[in-house]
Amino acid sequence: MDALTLEAALDQRAEEILSRCTACGACAEVCPMPGPGGIGTEDPAGLARGVLEVLRGGTHEAAERWAAICSGSGHCIPACRYGVNPRVMLALARTAAARRDDGAARRKAGFTRFGAMTAGVRVLSRLQLPPEVLARFRPDAEDGPADVVFYTGCNVLKTPHIALLCLDIMDALGIRYRVMGGPSHCCGVLQFGAGDLATSGRIAFRTVERLAAAAPRALAWCPTCQIQLGEIAAPSHPEAKLDIAPFVRFLGERLDALRPLLKHPVRKRVGLHEHPGTPGVPEAARAILCAIPGLEFVDLEQPRVGYMCNKLTPLPGFKADYHRAQLEAAAAAGVSTLAGIYHACHRELCSHQRDWPFEVVNFLELVAESMGIARPDVFKRLKIMQDADAILAEAAPLIAANGLDLEEARDVILRDMLGEQPLALRG
Repeated sequence: MDALTLEAALDQRAEEILSRCTACGACAEVCPMPGPGGIGTEDPAGLARGVLEVLRGGTHEAAERWAAICSGSGHCIPACRYGVNPRVMLALARTAAARRDDGAARRKAGFTRFGAMTAGVRVLSRLQLPPEVLARFRPDAEDGPADVVFYTGCNVLKTPHIALLCLDIMDALGIRYRVMGGPSHCCGVLQFGAGDLATSGRIAFRTVERLAAAAPRALAWCPTCQIQLGEIAAPSHPEAKLDIAPFVRFLGERLDALRPLLKHPVRKRVGLHEHPGTPGVPEAARAILCAIPGLEFVDLEQPRVGYMCNKLTPLPGFKADYHRAQLEAAAAAGVSTLAGIYHACHRELCSHQRDWPFEVVNFLELVAESMGIARPDVFKRLKIMQDADAILAEAAPLIAANGLDLEEARDVILRDMLGEQPLALRG
């Protein structure tokens, strides 16, 4: 596959956006990010015109700021009446700005980001699981047809109990699946964000081809992968046709089959930490939770913003306030459990369980509890220790079994576990 194919395809898509967009400003009007980002909201049409100027190769400070802080909420997509996906439009504006840097700088930035992610996934997964369990995440080459390919993406493997629960639930439902994911099957988003479209295209197109060949349908756990492959890479591929859908929505569509497996009451009062960016996912998670016998669902009525917590990182103050408001709303509602949907949110919120009068879990843990399945959340247990030496001592048997380097493990713990704390713990 030509390394420039993605770049050429995206340039063509930018031209299509320029021909369709009228700069009416409807997308900017419904976006939740300009206000928190310090961007004036009095002229949404002017903001949209600025994005078009960036796509033409020009500059526009407010529009580039808007593109940089886009959290992928998706409210803009149904707001557009002219056939434009404004989320893609802003993604292309970000890459247009990044492509002003020289090619070597872009390649270096993408390589550095990918290397840090790869180390984090490799080390954190091996601090939690023995080699024989980790083997479940290697590409499945077994003969026989599969209904779906379960695409983990990369970063969910930092909290591997979540991915294992997905497999456990599909096993119980009798779904035939293959597993793909990890850095060797990346979606290319890190290189894309750095503006290195040549490398991003090679990575993403290879993954699109492998997913399309593995099964009739791919199920993405990660919303970043869902959007990067489903909205950026696959529509730009000249040949491969990829049917990719969010795993949670897929599970919600099979609620009638899942319901008889929810045999054990879970007597908890549960609030849901949710993001709207992937349509149908919050609704599916809510419907699944409400099907669990004994569970009382509480709508925490929080702002619906972003598609995962890490998309709020460009605005650290806003992100910390967002997490604080979520925790305070859960406490005020008297929940016993704050349940999140995605892995990045869980990594950032789970350690707050230490300081608040409720547990913080992934919602699939509640589904599994009702099914009689248990997967311990080792990540949360380790992170709550808040001490790298204590974590290394606790994980010593797995460090030895997986052949990890101690200094590298310490560095990853400090950066990717203890360092991911947008809202400081109390005390």
